[in-house]
Amino acid sequence: MFKIGEYVVHGRNGVCKITDIAHIDIDGVDKEQLYYILVPIHLEESRIYHPVGSDRVVMRPVLTKKELEQIVAGVPDIEPIWIENERQREIKYKEAINSCDCRQWISVIKALYERNQERMAQGKRITFVDDKYMKEAKKNLYDEFSVVLNISQDDVEEYIANHIK
Repeated sequence: MFKIGEYVVHGRNGVCKITDIAHIDIDGVDKEQLYYILVPIHLEESRIYHPVGSDRVVMRPVLTKKELEQIVAGVPDIEPIWIENERQREIKYKEAINSCDCRQWISVIKALYERNQERMAQGKRITFVDDKYMKEAKKNLYDEFSVVLNISQDDVEEYIANHIK
């Protein structure tokens, strides 16, 4: 069980802070069920109610600094997700984002970076779908890294670059 004040990664909502663990009084909701009350780090006016013990949406603690450093050290070995079929690729990207796994997010970022470089070299634009998943993967990764390292999101890319050389 998580504790009040802890940061967690919650599905596609990204990094959230647990502000309370309580029963909620909403029509149609089991009054006996305990809920984590989560606040996304960039949407402080939002509240997410996640049932304690539910595994319908992935919810995990943020990485430790040591785990983060191990992931960063392994970035060169993380293979990009590549599937030729556009529809299949989008499904795979969505699965990777929903996994709440930093390595999967990095895999998406690497694949889309390579794809976008190829497209630009051919004089083509970045597709809407590619841009959407690139932004989502980066946001999730940078949010978590910035919380763990206590740095701004703008400094995360530089941190990664400095630590994989």
